[in-house]
Amino acid sequence: AVVSTQSKQWYQRRVHGECLSLFLFISIVNSVLKMFNAASTNKVVLEKYLSLPQGSRVQATYIWIDGTGQGIRTKTKSLESKPSKVEDVPIWNYDGSSCYQAEGSNSDTYLHPVKIYPCPFRRGDNVLVLCEAFKYNQEPTLTNKRKACKEVMDKAKEFAPWFGIEQEYTLLDQDGHPFGWPKDGFPGPQGPYYCGVGANKVYGRDVVEAHYRCCLYAGIRISGTNAEVMPAQWEFQVGPTEG
Repeated sequence: AVVSTQSKQWYQRRVHGECLSLFLFISIVNSVLKMFNAASTNKVVLEKYLSLPQGSRVQATYIWIDGTGQGIRTKTKSLESKPSKVEDVPIWNYDGSSCYQAEGSNSDTYLHPVKIYPCPFRRGDNVLVLCEAFKYNQEPTLTNKRKACKEVMDKAKEFAPWFGIEQEYTLLDQDGHPFGWPKDGFPGPQGPYYCGVGANKVYGRDVVEAHYRCCLYAGIRISGTNAEVMPAQWEFQVGPTEG
């Protein structure tokens, strides 16, 4: 499954929770809609193993933006105990040449943790770690926009600026058609779908509800969600929050 997104910013976006909310949404869509893919696996089997005790060690999922400026990458590291603050999470590295961020001859790229959240997928003491990406010479990668933004925001912190986003998206099925649409035609005209209720008016509510609850679990300031004017089209809002 894939997600087509088109965002509308209320203000300049900097909030960590907004980025994580998008990551959670994409992860949930890919897991829920994969049930329609012949290559999918049985998630009931996975749950059996996820319920096993893991001792005092935890899994930290590092998350960063790749060289496309839109793609999200992750890798997981074992920590000896649950981190209480972001400074407890070590800097890590990855192959930037495989993420469109470095040449193969000098591909070491570094992940600097900037924010941690409880992980709604693995749960327990496991965490999600939002990161900035830096090149081998410690210069930010081209798609690391946070570093420059933070420098500007730090200069204006006395004004306590507020930020928020409204993210619209459309769920697409495996064949590229909007999820739930007739395969040989189109749904009815605009009218009954916006903020609609009922299986004949809105499609994919399971994804929406899962995403909303994951955001609440992780401590993201998600402020609302609703169905949009087209079937399979939704939106959610994050904020306002101080930058």
